[in-house]
Amino acid sequence: MALFDLPLDQLERYAPDVREPPDFDAFWRSTVEAAAAWPVLVDLRPFEHELSLVDSWDLTFAGYGGDPVRAWYTRPAGVADPIPAVVEFLGYGRGRGLPHERLLWPVAGYAHVLMDSRGQGGQYGTGGDTPDPHGDALGGPGPVTRGLLDPRDYYYRRLITDGVRAVEAVRSLPGVDASRVAVTGNSQGGGLALAVAGLAPDLAALLTTAPLMCHIQRAIDITDAGPYGEIVRFLAVHREAEEAARHTLSYVDGVAFARRATAPAHFGVGLRDTICPPSTIYAAYNHYGGDDRTLWAYPFNHHEGGEAVHVRRQLR
Repeated sequence: MALFDLPLDQLERYAPDVREPPDFDAFWRSTVEAAAAWPVLVDLRPFEHELSLVDSWDLTFAGYGGDPVRAWYTRPAGVADPIPAVVEFLGYGRGRGLPHERLLWPVAGYAHVLMDSRGQGGQYGTGGDTPDPHGDALGGPGPVTRGLLDPRDYYYRRLITDGVRAVEAVRSLPGVDASRVAVTGNSQGGGLALAVAGLAPDLAALLTTAPLMCHIQRAIDITDAGPYGEIVRFLAVHREAEEAARHTLSYVDGVAFARRATAPAHFGVGLRDTICPPSTIYAAYNHYGGDDRTLWAYPFNHHEGGEAVHVRRQLR
């Protein structure tokens, strides 16, 4: 795909006035407080695998509405002292799979929690284990359109709350330095990490690559690629629903969360990315609330971004 978004010199200055509802903070404060009514740690049991250098546990914690959310907790084998932790969120359509699929962070010496995405896992990978019992609100079939007509019913309200609760859960785990917890993810996972950074206090770092759900109003106007394309197709059928949908989306926009986030931040973007257009990511980056921030742009890359080169920069 050729370059299709703004030129780089404009992207570097791009800080649009992104729509934000006046009750944004109250909405999320009440949502997170409601989830806190349940004890966060539900179950932690060892998982037997054929790996000798890491230990893994099957973790279940209470997410949105107290719903059980599954995750993998993996750490270097034989390390008893508290160590920093990385909470990782997954791309759109992927489930947590098996613990040996994601070994970067534990091999690098960190405790690692990989959160399952409720109601996802059927598009690629090796599946997920967390149902979404609230998925019957009006909207389309895909996660990005479930409950799209009302922010209280919207799928990403639940998923973002799960992400905040995942940070709370990891801070309660044995062998974790609760003062040194980072969040990371690519695409949907990157958008979720950014949202959590805007809601969870005292994170050590944010690592977000090609974050989905940023400057959403622009994204659905300039790309038909999924997942934004699912919103476009929904509105192509439900022509009267545009204003309600745009209102709902304003409650989960990564730019709004970025304004509230202060953790040291490391962004990545491919400038030919049609799935998460570069201008939407620069909008979040340029509105970021913390001064300690870095963005790496890859001019000739699409949604894959910098791949291993970028991961090495994240590790450093």
